[in-house]
Amino acid sequence: MTRLAAIKISTLDLAPIRDDDRGPGQALHNSLALARHVEKLGYTRFWVAEHHNMDGIASSATAVLIGHLAAGTSTLRVGAGGVMLPNHAPLVIAEQFGTLATLYPGRIDLGLGRAPGADGYTAQALRRERSGSADDFPQDLEELQAYLGPRTPGQRVIAMPGSGTEVPIWLLGSSLFSAQLAGLKGLPYAFASHFAPRLMHEAIRVYRNHFKPSAVLDRPYVMLGVPLVAADSDERAAYLATSAYQRILALIRGHSLVQRPPVESMEGLWLPHEREAVGSFFGMAVVGGAEKVRARLEVLLEQTEADELIFTGDLYDFADRLRSFEILAQLR
Repeated sequence: MTRLAAIKISTLDLAPIRDDDRGPGQALHNSLALARHVEKLGYTRFWVAEHHNMDGIASSATAVLIGHLAAGTSTLRVGAGGVMLPNHAPLVIAEQFGTLATLYPGRIDLGLGRAPGADGYTAQALRRERSGSADDFPQDLEELQAYLGPRTPGQRVIAMPGSGTEVPIWLLGSSLFSAQLAGLKGLPYAFASHFAPRLMHEAIRVYRNHFKPSAVLDRPYVMLGVPLVAADSDERAAYLATSAYQRILALIRGHSLVQRPPVESMEGLWLPHEREAVGSFFGMAVVGGAEKVRARLEVLLEQTEADELIFTGDLYDFADRLRSFEILAQLR
């Protein structure tokens, strides 16, 4: 058995909006269609991520979208990858995800991040009178865990639904802070290597070195984010990947993030330092035909001993996205 066949594979979707007139409605429709597709292919979980004030991403109301996805699937675990906890009162998140877990028992995940998922102006609009500092993340996490855990004598504030649901919590991160905290808390850890791979190996080491067994886990559990562009040939995959490159280039420049169609060449579209920045962002990207994808993933798993991989697929044509996840599933 190959390493790839021995681990779980999952999907992270941002409900991308294309540069056409179909807008967020089509993006949300595609998100459900993709969830149903990967469910049939045997993927373990389907996560959506909280982003705000981004015209190319339709997953801002994360809990609402998770409810839609869970209602339209039957076995797939559905969750947040993640909720940016500084944007919210822990009680609100406990009630939202407690409700989801009550409606769809055993199928809801709650991944938590400590970044705002937005610019400063948007963070202020989200939080209003709340400070929402990332420095409060450990305390907010404890409060949230208490709301989702068993009700205790004298507890004055409860989450209903939420209390006693024990919704599985993951910590997400692209630096070392959450890696250490996840280890000390005995929680599963997902590293955001799909956009910030630089500290991946060090974060895994920190997490495993600090891990303390808990009621949730008796051993460390690492999931890594991987951008995936799989196609029927290496050349086709390289062509399709230019849509993702254009999107990150737009992010770097502060331009619209709506998806753009692939191009034959990126030459003339980016400057040398921008090409380097996009390449750094996609340092973990797996781009190619089936055999190239397999080889790249086997090396990654050998180097990291990850327990699970969660794949993004930022392709312009929806049929290409479906095919990409299908090719990956066939490699197992």
